[in-house]
Amino acid sequence: MEWIDIHAHLNMLEEGVEAAINNAKAVGVKKIITIGTQPEDHPIVLDIARKYYPEVYCTLGVHPHDGGTYTEAAGKFIEDHVSEPCVVAVGEIGLDYYYDNSPRELQKEAFRAQLEIARRTKMPVEIHTRDAEEDTIEILKEFKGEVNGLIHCFTGTEWLARQALDVGFNISISGVVTFKSADSLRETVKMLPLDRIHVETDSPFLAPIPMRGRKNTPAYVIHTAKFVADLKGISLEQLCEQTRINALKMFPKIQW
Repeated sequence: MEWIDIHAHLNMLEEGVEAAINNAKAVGVKKIITIGTQPEDHPIVLDIARKYYPEVYCTLGVHPHDGGTYTEAAGKFIEDHVSEPCVVAVGEIGLDYYYDNSPRELQKEAFRAQLEIARRTKMPVEIHTRDAEEDTIEILKEFKGEVNGLIHCFTGTEWLARQALDVGFNISISGVVTFKSADSLRETVKMLPLDRIHVETDSPFLAPIPMRGRKNTPAYVIHTAKFVADLKGISLEQLCEQTRINALKMFPKIQW
C-alpha cells in the first residue's frame, strides 16, 4: 500500500525534513504535501518542495490566523508561483473564529482574495475552518463550480460536511477522528462518500491514537487511515486505493 499525506508542515518538524520523508517512505507514505501558512514561510516551503520533488509538493496560502498579514504582494507571490510543478494548491486559507487571531473582516478579505487567485489560476484550495461554518460556506458558494478543493483537518458538524460536499468540496480527516471526544466527527465520517474523502496528519500537530503525546509526523497517517477504514467498514487496502485516486484527481500535478 502506498499513501499520500495531503497536509503536513514539514518545515515545523523537530525531526527534520529529510528524516520525516524517510520515515514516511519506510511505512508506505509515498507523497507528502507540505503547507504554506504565511508570507514568511512561503519561500521555505517552496524550497522544500523544489528540493524533494516529486516526493514532496507544497501549497502556498495565508492562514486565517495570519489574515491580517495578507497583502497584494503576498497574493502576487502566490500567483507567480502556483504554476510551478511542485505547487499543487492554494492554501492553507479560510476562516478561524475560535482564536480570532486576525480580525474577522480581514480574514474574509484574505479568504476571498485567495479564492480569486485559485479561480484565475484554476488551482484547488486547502481550507481551514473553525467555528466559522456559516461564513465559510457562504463564501464558498460565491465560487461554486469555479473553485474546488477540500476542507482539511475536518472537525466541524455534519451540516458543514454536507454543505461542503454540495459546493463540490472534499473532506480530509486527521488524527482528531481517533480522539475520545470525537464521537460526532466519527458519525460524520461514516456518512462521507468514499470518493470524496482524504486522510492527512497536519503534522506536527494532532498525533493520532496510539501516538498521542508524540509530535505528529507524516508516517503516522497510517494510524488515522486504519481508524477511518474501520469506521467505513472497508479494508485498509480499499481505503488506500480510494484516497490515492481522490488525491490524484484533486491534485493532478502529483506524479505517481
